[in-house]
Amino acid sequence: MTDFRFHPQSQVIQQQDSYLITLYTAINHNYHKVFVRVEPDHEEWLMEMTKPSIEGNWLKWQINIPVSPHSPLTLYCFKLLSKDNQCYLHAAGESSRLPQKHFHFRINSQAKPPEWAKQQVFYQIFPERFANGDPSLTPNENNYSYQEDGRKIVQKQWGESVAKSHSGTGATEFYGGDLIGIEQKLDYLQELGITALYLNPIFCSPSNHKYDCTNYFKVEPHFGGDEALISLSENMKSRGMKLMLDAVVNHTSNQHHWMDYYQQHQGGAYHNQDSLFKDWYHFDKSGNYWSWKGVETLPKLNFANVEVQQAIYEGEQSVLKHWLKPPFSIDAWRFDVIHMLGEHNSAQNNAHYVAKFRESIKQTNSEAYMIGEHFAEATQWLQGDQEDAAMNYYGFNQPIVAFLAGVDVPRYVPLKINAADLATWLAEARGSIPFANQLAQYNLLDSHDTPRFSHLVNESEELTKIAATMLLTYIGVPSIYYGDEVGLTGANDPDCRRCFPWDEKQWKHALLKHYQQLISLRKQRSELQQGDLISLLESDDVWVFMRWLPEQHSIVVINRGESQELDLNLAHLQDKVPYKVFDSSEELVADSNGKLALSLAAQSSMVLISQ
Repeated sequence: MTDFRFHPQSQVIQQQDSYLITLYTAINHNYHKVFVRVEPDHEEWLMEMTKPSIEGNWLKWQINIPVSPHSPLTLYCFKLLSKDNQCYLHAAGESSRLPQKHFHFRINSQAKPPEWAKQQVFYQIFPERFANGDPSLTPNENNYSYQEDGRKIVQKQWGESVAKSHSGTGATEFYGGDLIGIEQKLDYLQELGITALYLNPIFCSPSNHKYDCTNYFKVEPHFGGDEALISLSENMKSRGMKLMLDAVVNHTSNQHHWMDYYQQHQGGAYHNQDSLFKDWYHFDKSGNYWSWKGVETLPKLNFANVEVQQAIYEGEQSVLKHWLKPPFSIDAWRFDVIHMLGEHNSAQNNAHYVAKFRESIKQTNSEAYMIGEHFAEATQWLQGDQEDAAMNYYGFNQPIVAFLAGVDVPRYVPLKINAADLATWLAEARGSIPFANQLAQYNLLDSHDTPRFSHLVNESEELTKIAATMLLTYIGVPSIYYGDEVGLTGANDPDCRRCFPWDEKQWKHALLKHYQQLISLRKQRSELQQGDLISLLESDDVWVFMRWLPEQHSIVVINRGESQELDLNLAHLQDKVPYKVFDSSEELVADSNGKLALSLAAQSSMVLISQ
């Protein structure tokens, strides 16, 4: 193939005032000239690349480009001229014309995610539903009150059906999950291969989901209190595991003493015109306060107020710094609806505050990981100066669900795409952010806010296995929502928050084994943690891609359709190497024409590992 071209972003080398970048092309290319295009002074520079070296079946072109002097971001792309045409190679693919800047390759020289993040396999836990370690802590109507409006809580038996909606008892049902239970199950999690936990909110709150905080500085007593978190954190650290907590700082509960809607305290903003906390929220002339999506129990904080800034992120005793410090020493923060916070009743100056969050976090622990919740595209928060990563709904969850389930998340209407559409969607989502942030993106198939993936594919174990393969081999940090690995299912929340089934007779053991093997493979293979992605084949039902590093690579084959025989053309790759089929002893090698014969079972995936 004379038209093969590939820029390995994993191989960019930063020097004092330049970056050494590499371009690979086919050895028998038909280009007259090869350039890298940069804009060090906002004006186009075309720097010609010459004198390539030979590496196997590829030509290797290298050049030093200047670090941008006017911005932390250095942008560039490649321009290749042939006899009667031109091609631009950029971060989202290729085009015959100059791509828009948001698709240029980009490097942030000043702000990068922590190195440890890309090596992790996260496991998301909704604490109230994972494991009941101390039944004496379980809320019941005698020891727990939801709020002063008379709404009663419901104590349920472990595994009993969850409420159908939040308009009923969805937020007031309790099964007794706690931090003690999570600590008791660390052996199970390590056997699965998990290296890091993300816990949904654990601070004091009247609801079971804890997104309505009443005290940012105290762990919910029914979860075991501060002592349970300290014990869990210490135990995890002794095992080399990382811990990420959920920060809900766009809004508080209306029962927080800053607001005090039910007059449980003194001096709250709602009933006291002279309250010290009046400007911590936004009230209109009628005395109504601005809340998250109009939900009156969730009043929105006003970050224009300096005291709010001090309390949440700026002060030495602020919320964000408190839990990063000993004895809790968490490793990461996940921010709820981070794109919505800002001044007064809007997201005004949002970027400023998110950057300030980052500054506060990194000053306290330079190796802390910071991610934000975004259901839509999050490009503007992911350029290095704000978040390390997003919960990657737009760039992973949504395209995978569309391809395998035919559903548009989160609107849940039909959406039919083929493998080429899938590859393009994924490439465009990757191509607008620096490569370091691509590797840190927090990939997920589902969460506490979405239907379980298995539910969307009608409990198909075959399609669920394909999704797991994608999750563990794609660029970014994989996160498994508790119970997915054993086949736990559920519709939209709160049904997706069912109790973990600790009776192993209820488990899908073949699915669990699939997850365990894939996690083990990811931890063994550095290209799955930090390698580039090369799309090799995009047909209707089949997508084949490579995760590449110079010393080794893996080929991932995804087939959502019927069984078929496939001759995969590898003639344009760097070297002819044998492959071992993941989870079997089978070895494959391409024929003299570079064709690799594959037999694909219906609705299946395959990972080939270079030997």
